[in-house]
Amino acid sequence: MELAEVLRRRRMVRNYEPRPVPIDVRDRILAAGLRAPSAGFSQGWGFLVLETEDDRIRFWEHADDEPVSPDDPWGLGLRRAPLVVVPFAHKQTYLDRYQEPDKEQFGLVEEAWPVPYWFVDAGMAALLMLLSAVDAGLGASFFGLVPDDQRVRQAFGVPQGYQAVGALTIGYPAPDVPSPSLQRGHRPLDEVLHFGRWTA
Repeated sequence: MELAEVLRRRRMVRNYEPRPVPIDVRDRILAAGLRAPSAGFSQGWGFLVLETEDDRIRFWEHADDEPVSPDDPWGLGLRRAPLVVVPFAHKQTYLDRYQEPDKEQFGLVEEAWPVPYWFVDAGMAALLMLLSAVDAGLGASFFGLVPDDQRVRQAFGVPQGYQAVGALTIGYPAPDVPSPSLQRGHRPLDEVLHFGRWTA
């Protein structure tokens, strides 16, 4: 599939068919995440991959404080996804990397980082997985773990220092209800692009 077509088709899918993602397709999607850029090539990320029914049930039990309502089509639809991937960022990897001889001149001790690139990079890895899923003819969604990832980390033995940037559901899309947020439409280019100088 051409990149322009992948970008056009990408959307947040909230309902899935029950059939599993083939292993070779799964591996291609996961490998795509490893192609994401990372500051200093630190690669301070980790990905929790959940595809057995028991693991997925445990994930949803710990990702949500409340059981899903039978009147919640999105909640039920997301839980049908045969593959869940939780991208984690590891800040210490970046702090350590920028104390190495080829990077220490930048002086990026923890309080000096302009933005937390460990989250930025893990987010870019998640986006590459989303796009790779679309390229493979699948659907995917990205969502945050609210209020935080503590219960998921404990349930799956994630080491200290790793923090989830969200979670991905991946699978064959089934008909779902479009988000009402889509009615907002895309912002016009002349509102978001500023050539040479920021304009009102």
